[in-house]
Amino acid sequence: MPQPMYLKQNVALEPLYNQWYAWWYLIPPQTAPMFVAQLHTRIMQSFVAAPDIHVAALKNPALMGGPYINYPADRANEVKLLLEKTQKEQAASYQFVEALAELDKMLLASTGHSLESLYPKVPDILRGYVELTYDLNNRATARFIEPLLYHSPHYRESSQSMLLRTIDKDARSYIFSTPRLDTDGGIHLHLPFRHEGVDALFAMRKQPGSVDAIREKLGIGAADEKTFSTFFTEEPPRAAPRYDGEGVRLRYFGHACLLIESKDVSILTDPVVSYDFPTDLPRFTHADLPERIDYVLITHGHADHLMLETLIPLRGRIGTIIVPRSTGGSLADPSLKLLLRNVGFPRVIEIEDLDSLEIPGGSLTGLPFLGEHGDLNIRAKTAHLIRLQGQSMLMAADSNAIEPRVYDHVQRVVGKIDALFLGMESEGAPMSWMYGPLLHTPLQRKMDQSRRLNGSNGERGIEIVKRLHPKHVYVYAMGREPWLSHVMVMGYTETSPQLIESRKLLDYCREQGLTADMPFIRSELFLGR
Repeated sequence: MPQPMYLKQNVALEPLYNQWYAWWYLIPPQTAPMFVAQLHTRIMQSFVAAPDIHVAALKNPALMGGPYINYPADRANEVKLLLEKTQKEQAASYQFVEALAELDKMLLASTGHSLESLYPKVPDILRGYVELTYDLNNRATARFIEPLLYHSPHYRESSQSMLLRTIDKDARSYIFSTPRLDTDGGIHLHLPFRHEGVDALFAMRKQPGSVDAIREKLGIGAADEKTFSTFFTEEPPRAAPRYDGEGVRLRYFGHACLLIESKDVSILTDPVVSYDFPTDLPRFTHADLPERIDYVLITHGHADHLMLETLIPLRGRIGTIIVPRSTGGSLADPSLKLLLRNVGFPRVIEIEDLDSLEIPGGSLTGLPFLGEHGDLNIRAKTAHLIRLQGQSMLMAADSNAIEPRVYDHVQRVVGKIDALFLGMESEGAPMSWMYGPLLHTPLQRKMDQSRRLNGSNGERGIEIVKRLHPKHVYVYAMGREPWLSHVMVMGYTETSPQLIESRKLLDYCREQGLTADMPFIRSELFLGR
């Protein structure tokens, strides 16, 4: 009988949609077609028409996050084949986008009179999936009945697949502008994200199992059998015992990911976790996560905070995921709860501002999260206040104190904050960089540049500290860790505005006698011991 084997700690699962790296907007059935038609198709058409322009553009580091495919020109034919496949298989997606544009045009012409007469004029592909509404200024819009869309032909699980590969270095090419081609190596699993075989595979990170059994469960063919066998080892992972000490232990895994543990509970925030391979930069990795993660907290849907590449392999070990509640039916603000449930997470709980959930030894509370979303009406964002063992920790993510008086009101409600974690990405990309494919009419450049996806600068960070009176302040979520290169293109230097603004906040805190730091790569701290 073959010896049970462990899955290696550096095996990655890249979730794909039409062979493009999947994130928040590539799952919901109302937004995925917009990105297929108005981003992916256009990028592929551009590359096929003039691949040398893309090659030349990516020699300029300043253009690394732009709409340029990161392949040499001699792969243009492969991209052309993917483009033709997409145009054929995604015909319904293109029709969906055309229907949305038609509906939007019709609603813009509304004059404040009853919308009932417009329902028969809604494009057929959308009928029964939208409600037509006015706001109090008589501006008409459509609300998607999102749960129904997930049960409709518009939710295309057949477009989902996963690339299994090993990661042996931090440097990875920026992923959002470049599809994965079939000849890129690894093993391409043509299975939906919710497939139970994925849970069985990644359970073998901690518990040994049969390679033959999991190969059969995943439908791995003979052509991939040899490659698949290289993903396993007889060597067990290093032990990651659950914390059983006094007080609270916080381990910084990088960016906005912290493992927060007491002897009663384990909590993981915004999971983006490095893989385990030999490196000169020791860090916490997947191997350092406990067997059971009681709660995962998601602050918002951006790919450096809700990363399916990390979450899906952890699915079988997560008790409950806590997500912010969306507006409900908005194109720009799809439900994170519906998204995660439809990709296989059985227990997802939504919270709103000031909603609280009791946990062993404490509670979780959602607090307001302003800014960082280009002034769009996106409510699926929350700062998480964690109370545990008499200590309070606020994971404020990329909050921008554009109205600092919010924190006066928050402080009166929640009282003391022991530790504040705050992102300081004070520059931010223009709104269209992330949300452009959802727009039927592009923004004027000046308007676009004014609506940045930014967090607090030094002055605004100081305002938060003045109002919340934390004892400890940590700048996090800065994208500095090298294993985020495939989703973030930061390229900081010591003179980068983001680091200058962060140091302003840290200097102020230290002058006030507060503990202040900007963790990097790996850090551990304790509260209440």
